[in-house]
Amino acid sequence: MTTANIQSPKVRKHYDVVFPIVNTIILIVLMFVTLYPVINTVAYSFNDGTDALKAGIGLWPRVFSVQSYKSILSDPAVYQAAWISASKTVIITILNLFWTSMLAYTLTRKEYVLRKLITTMMVLTMYVNAGLIPNYLLITKTLHLQKSYWVYIIPTMFSCFNMVVLRTYIAGLPEALVESARIDGAGDIRIFWQIIFPLCKPVLATVALFVAVGSWNSWFDTHLYNASKVNLHSLQYLLKMKLATTQASSNAAQSSAEALASSAAAKTTPVTIRCAITVISTVPILVVYPFLQKYFVTGMVLGSVKG
Repeated sequence: MTTANIQSPKVRKHYDVVFPIVNTIILIVLMFVTLYPVINTVAYSFNDGTDALKAGIGLWPRVFSVQSYKSILSDPAVYQAAWISASKTVIITILNLFWTSMLAYTLTRKEYVLRKLITTMMVLTMYVNAGLIPNYLLITKTLHLQKSYWVYIIPTMFSCFNMVVLRTYIAGLPEALVESARIDGAGDIRIFWQIIFPLCKPVLATVALFVAVGSWNSWFDTHLYNASKVNLHSLQYLLKMKLATTQASSNAAQSSAEALASSAAAKTTPVTIRCAITVISTVPILVVYPFLQKYFVTGMVLGSVKG
């Protein structure tokens, strides 16, 4: 036992040195595995299209070219589509957080006798989905939202899943906070905006990111309802159509020497166009994410109630 007691500090010291080294190596490997596809995509997007057909590009462009970006950004419609996507993303995120958080707070109040019934009905909608056709008929035949900007906003102002997430988080907050506010004469609206809402920053930031990413990446709604309205095309839909056009031109180039020469002169291929589209679509989310990341920390309520 004496020998074990003497050796244990040495063994512990050995582990204290080895573990950080092994942990660092593993994290570096995971970081490289995660970042490599992203960097490789960026490298392809800045590579000459004809040269990219040879493949074998790693972390740096083999023949540097910005022709793929010029091909995309030279179209004035891209900027109109970017404005549509950005504006609807901001509006949808704000409205979704507003309506969803207020309903989530309401359904956590014990004095609201219908809270269980309404919660059950909303959760059932997550399991029983009518499908695309009834949804399409509702938006086009009943609400008449097709060929309008509102088709992006109204159907996405509320999310049942986000409501459940917010409701669960709010239900975990100390009830003493609400009770003390009621003793001071605060009403439900004041309690929600001055007490509950600030404490929900972590979950609100998470939900906001989910909603914003989903809205920014959506293109199928444009395809269904606004395909004929050029001024209402979203950025994702426009880039998808541009990629399809490039792919069609490439297919035609394979059977036509003149088209092949034209494609080579343009120095763009579906591969480089696709990578450039990926970079353009991802950059706005990468810019927004660091501002929300700091709120991805739970436990903000710890210490708010004493005694």
